[in-house]
Amino acid sequence: MTFRDLHWPTVALASGLGIAGGLLAQILGLPLPWLLGSLGATAVAGIARVAPFGRPLALPEGLRLVFVPVIGVSIGAAVTPELADAIWAWLPSLAALLVYIPLAHALAYTLARRAAGIDKATAYYGTMPGGFIESIAMGDAAGADGALLSTMQFLRLILCIAGIPIGFTLLTGETVGSATGRVLGDVPLSPQDWAILAASGIVGALAGRTLGLPAGIISGPILVSGLVHLVGWVEGGPPRWLIDLTQLVIGTTLGARFAGRRSATLLRGAAITLVTVTATLILAALVALLLDGLVGESWQAVFLAFAPGGLAEMSLVALSLEISVIYVTAHHILRIILSVIFARAGARWVLGDARAP
Repeated sequence: MTFRDLHWPTVALASGLGIAGGLLAQILGLPLPWLLGSLGATAVAGIARVAPFGRPLALPEGLRLVFVPVIGVSIGAAVTPELADAIWAWLPSLAALLVYIPLAHALAYTLARRAAGIDKATAYYGTMPGGFIESIAMGDAAGADGALLSTMQFLRLILCIAGIPIGFTLLTGETVGSATGRVLGDVPLSPQDWAILAASGIVGALAGRTLGLPAGIISGPILVSGLVHLVGWVEGGPPRWLIDLTQLVIGTTLGARFAGRRSATLLRGAAITLVTVTATLILAALVALLLDGLVGESWQAVFLAFAPGGLAEMSLVALSLEISVIYVTAHHILRIILSVIFARAGARWVLGDARAP
């Protein structure tokens, strides 16, 4: 849905559900309350086909795209002169992605084929551990079941977004964080600071799109914001309330996507994705244990860096839980690039020349 197609009563209902869900999650003390609460409330309403105005819940995708650069600007605020030294320490885990990506994809694909018996193309592209849009495009070209494939990929993001913060909280007994990733503070911002941060987001998003950067809408603002912070033009990043608002918008728009999905496809996709994502997260946990202490980051940061969620969403999780956000984001950018490269390379071997896009 675009802004031209807005049905304001439906938008107001979806927004109200998101706010109510966020407030409830905050009262219950859940991690990332505005993200998980809004996501849960709108997802339940969408699955239940709530449509009092005769239309399914929906929000314009453009609304989410307006707020995603906020994440990039916040991540860029963590850039310091000491970052160059830290990057060298990350080389083992960055290199580990070269092994982890094809291994995770192969594991998930095998489980999807054996557990669910779905066709090769749908299983192959539905279990790609990164590249949501690219996986759907390549799957369509290969003759995959588009509805099931998109459901599997979408639920991959949802399970990671919802499961990881809750899992961390259950394991540690509290919302986890690390000083190395802390970029959300109470640094007061002057009007000039606000102008610089806003310009970083706008210019960065436009540059990222123009230059064709991977996930340019977030990677562009990261680069521009990182530069202005590095040269000392501004200190601090977007305030906590803006990050919470971003959580609310992203959670509500993701939850609204459940509206109109066929129950049979949703249930089948959920069953398959629960198995494959659980296996992939277990593999990520093993990588985190192997790399713990070798890259100068906590095991939580390494695990989050290898979790197969979306770039914007996993970066937001890292921001909100204050877990080494630059480290996590760098790995997710590379994860998406490698997922697409390895998927293209392996398609001819798995699917055969005729079905490989």
